[in-house]
Amino acid sequence: MSLELSDVTVAFGSADARTTVFDSLGVTFEAGRMTALVGPSGSGKSTLLAVAGALLRPTAGQVLLDGQDLAVLSEAQRARVRRERIGYMFQSGNLFSGLAASDQLLAAVSLTGQRPRAHRCRAEEALTRVGLGHRLRHRPEQLSGGERQRVALARALFLSPKLLLIDEPTAAVDRSQAGDLAALLAERTHQDDCVTVVATHDPAVAEAADRVVDMAALTAGAARPVALFS
Repeated sequence: MSLELSDVTVAFGSADARTTVFDSLGVTFEAGRMTALVGPSGSGKSTLLAVAGALLRPTAGQVLLDGQDLAVLSEAQRARVRRERIGYMFQSGNLFSGLAASDQLLAAVSLTGQRPRAHRCRAEEALTRVGLGHRLRHRPEQLSGGERQRVALARALFLSPKLLLIDEPTAAVDRSQAGDLAALLAERTHQDDCVTVVATHDPAVAEAADRVVDMAALTAGAARPVALFS
């Protein structure tokens, strides 16, 4: 499994008021390696994740997931790739309203056509792994911001996707938990041999990564990883 963005351009607006986020960006992410994207807010970290995860179609260029160009697929084909091959964690959590924490994970199972009931014990184990064994039956409105983030992370990891895209996984969690969550991401990346890309401002996440990429260097055409945290 590999992920390659080749000559990717992302621009918004009309010719008179055009904003270019990326211009001919190129970068490759390898299986079994966790890459941390670092840089200030507005540097394009979340946009890169959206393009890589087939949520945003680039203005130009290729998004190659194991050689398949996601940029040219139909919307139905892109939705299938997201459902079957990609685990995505949004910074906001993006949980289903009204569903208990364990059911958030089981809902992801049902979307693949499997029977959710057979996976309930494993869902509860996954939530326990992120420190939420005591919150299995709590709905999003009953959870703190950090707890919602941890549910979202457990859901992204649950089906062992081959591409894992994570946006600010520790932004709302206690500092004492940030290192544990970063270590879990690294562990699952190596164990499942998946491609993992994490947008982060957190030194704990960068330190757990196999590779750290500075978005400023990347968008300037320097695709080499630049370690900002040491």
